[in-house]
Formats: sequence, structure tokens, C-alpha cells
Amino acid sequence: QVQLVESGGGLVQTGGSLRLSCAASRSMFSIHVMGWYRQAPGKQREWVATITSGGTTGYADSVKGRFTISGDSAKNTVFLQMNSLKPEDTAVYYCNGITVGNSYWGQGTQVTVSS
Repeated sequence: QVQLVESGGGLVQTGGSLRLSCAASRSMFSIHVMGWYRQAPGKQREWVATITSGGTTGYADSVKGRFTISGDSAKNTVFLQMNSLKPEDTAVYYCNGITVGNSYWGQGTQVTVSS
């Protein structure tokens, strides 16, 4: 089992920044991939960014160049630095962790970008 706890969401103006954190209950080296997804009202959950245990990162086109995913293995925490935020980034952001045969989700954290 892996528990994931997100934090760092909030209300920010267009062009502002936020940093989300996702704390895992066990070593990140045992979690093959960690990622961030988001779900806006009335829309399906969509992939935002991922980082592998080896440090390889990937981003959705909509956030590339604005968001950065990183990990701190000493704290078992993954971060999502979000810059140049836009109203269309408004959503509940979820942390995801994938181990062998299992996928785990956090409870989500709300990000609201005002215009």
C-alpha cells in the first residue's frame, strides 16, 4: 500500500505561481512512476506530468515550459512547480503513484486561477 498526500493548492491570479507537493508513505525508489493529473469541473481527468524513479520526466503539451515536476527522495516527496498559471489550469490536481501491479491516488488539491 502507498498513501499519497497532496498539498499546496490554492487561489492565484493569472500569471502567478504555485508549488504542489505529494508526500508518499514509502520510499520513492519503490514507486516506479509518480505523476500529476488534474480534473476540471465537467471534464475528464487528464495527465499533467510524470517522473520515473530514474528521474525521467514527461509533460502534457498544455503545461510544457510552464510546469516542472521534481522529486526529493530523502523526503519521499514529488513536487509540481506551476508558473505562468492560466484560468484553464483551474482544476483539482491529483498525485498518482505506480508500483508493480498497483496504481495509487491522493485525495486531490484544488487549484483555482482567477482572471
